[in-house]
Amino acid sequence: MSTPVTPGTPSTTTRPPIARPPIRVLLADDHTLVRRGVRLILDGEPDLTVVAEAGDGAEAVARARDTDVDLAVLDVAMPRMTGLQAARELSRRLPDLHILILTMYDNEEYFFEALRAGASGYVLKSVADRDLVEACRAAVRDEPFIYPGAERALVRSYLERLHRGDGLPERPITEREEEILKLVAEGHTSKEIGELLFISAKTVERHRANLLQKLGMRDRLELTRYAIRAGLIEA
Repeated sequence: MSTPVTPGTPSTTTRPPIARPPIRVLLADDHTLVRRGVRLILDGEPDLTVVAEAGDGAEAVARARDTDVDLAVLDVAMPRMTGLQAARELSRRLPDLHILILTMYDNEEYFFEALRAGASGYVLKSVADRDLVEACRAAVRDEPFIYPGAERALVRSYLERLHRGDGLPERPITEREEEILKLVAEGHTSKEIGELLFISAKTVERHRANLLQKLGMRDRLELTRYAIRAGLIEA
């Protein structure tokens, strides 16, 4: 005969907590030492595990497509394809993938570009040891993450623009033009750019001419300087 349980008395049988699989992370940064440091932070948490790494944005897109990942952590400035460009591509191809931008740039424009690109968080490398883990967890919960200290400045700037009747900052060039600008600044020929982007060399030349006209520039050197200022490549 079983012993009756008195109302209000806790049962001696308790269910163990449901073990959830760790969040699978793709980590993309062109600096090996940075990737190692970030990986140590993430792999040190029981609910996070880095399952894939990439050294540039194009590789990050490829790895995300052939690896089961829940979250992509992308550096902003990377060769071939920036983190923002990769985020836009991943948002189109893998809409269920969560995305975080990891950057050294404390920059309002990059922050809004990250949101436009589909990222749900923006973490500074200088405080990654403090903020990155919580940002990863928030992203997978579909919650936005803004690094502490940025909220007040961003809200103030946004309210000032609204007061002036302005909207969010506009993009001076299209996404395709940005891709071509980055590759031109990295020294790729029109033929090489066409092969990377699956377009003809003539189409590349047309985009390049449009870039020069839009930006009021004369040659590759000025485009390269612009790309450095825009954070598309590193000096």
